[in-house]
Order: sequence, then structure tokens, then C-alpha cells
Amino acid sequence: MTLMERDDNHLSSVKNALRILKSFSMDEPEKKISDLSAALGLNKSTVSRTMSTLASEGFVFKDPETKKYRLGLSILSLSGIVNSHMDVYRESQPVLNRLVENIGETAHISVLDNLEVIYLNKVECNHPVRFLTHVGKRNPPYCTSSGKVLLAFSRDEIIENVIKKGLKKFNKNTITEPEKLRLHLTKIRQDGYAHSIEEFLEGVNSIAAPIYDYKGKVIAALSVVGPKQRIQTNKIPSLSKKVIQAAMDVSERMGYFPRK
Repeated sequence: MTLMERDDNHLSSVKNALRILKSFSMDEPEKKISDLSAALGLNKSTVSRTMSTLASEGFVFKDPETKKYRLGLSILSLSGIVNSHMDVYRESQPVLNRLVENIGETAHISVLDNLEVIYLNKVECNHPVRFLTHVGKRNPPYCTSSGKVLLAFSRDEIIENVIKKGLKKFNKNTITEPEKLRLHLTKIRQDGYAHSIEEFLEGVNSIAAPIYDYKGKVIAALSVVGPKQRIQTNKIPSLSKKVIQAAMDVSERMGYFPRK
């Protein structure tokens, strides 16, 4: 085997390991070798070898009774390092706490990653009706308020890539027409916030506003989400002001100073 072939094999092994780690989620926290093999299209022997290596470094743990794997403590330590270095995560915490206490709804911080919305931070409200969102969860951007805010302030290329990927209809109000979405994003840029009225989940409404860094670039979105009985359409104008102000508070903590 040549040096180049060995390098290619090493790169392939690394790629397989990363694909395996990324396949775990809150919805599927444990998986068997056969599950991973079928989902990723890899040979069972390849998956088994990779999992043994990951387990030896603490990145996965095998339950001796169920024979299922789950993420190990090494992942937790890395996530802690990432969170501690993510200014937006740290700076948003006190602002989210105040906002949730003020309006009584769950609040999130999210970013755009690989044409999806991923949640970085979450503060839960005290109401008994809660939603299945969690840090690390991914959602489509074109039918969530946070995703629409992030798209609205993204490059045209990113918007077009989301449209090319397909605008699946999740609920009765989901925008599935490309031109309608483009016009909608233009209005969001003008208004400075976005709302989602049962566009993704039935009975669920949300409002989001952009977070800026010290250069004036939109780097994240702050959103609140709740049942339509509480986040009613006639309340959106007043609630949006609070969400915009909270997002601006985070932005200013990030070093952003709006031009007067």
C-alpha cells in the first residue's frame, strides 16, 4: 500500500467516525451496530471497528446488557469547551432568563448550520405545555421564525440553496412557493423580526429577532415559542418589541452598537 493510499484510508476512517457521532441525537440517543450500518450505508465490520476505537477514547459507551452504544463523556467535555468559547451562548443566558420571566414563554438562541437551524441555548418556561426542542436539535429554516430571520439576513446564495433543497409542507401555513418565500424574507429584513404562525408545528407560534456581532453581522437569532392560545396573532406586535429588545440586548453584550 502506498503512502497516498494509507492517507486516503485514514481520511475515510475519520469521515466514518464523524458521520457515526453526528448520527446520534436526542431522539435516538442509543444505537446498535446494525442500526448504524443500515442508516449510514457502512459495512457492519467497518462500523464495529470504528466504534471500538471511539469507545477506547471515551467518545462512545457500549451498554453491556443492551449492546447499544451512546455518546461518551469525552463528547460532553468537548461540548463544554465549545460552549465556554461561544460568546453568544454565554452572553445570551441572562437575557433569556429575563425574557422568559417577563413573557412566560420558552426562549431559544439558534444559528444557521448546513442549511438548518440548530439550537445553541434554551430557557424553559414554567407552563405545563412544553415543546420538544432541545440544545443541538435541528429544524428547517424556512418555516421557523428563527430560521426565517437567519435566512433573511443571509447571502442570496444560501437562500437559493435552501429553496433548491426543497420547501416541504409541514403544516397548513408552511410557505412552499419560492417567490413567496423570497418576498417574505424581504419583509422580515424591513420589519427586523419574523413570526411563524403554525408554519412548522400545528398549534405552535413563535417570534424571532436577529442578534448582531460587533461588526454588525447577524450571527444568531433569539426566538420565543408557545402555543397559539398564548402567543395569539393579535399579541405578536407587542411581543415582537420585547423579542427585538432582548435580541438587541444580546447584540450589545456582543459589542454591537447600533447606528443612530
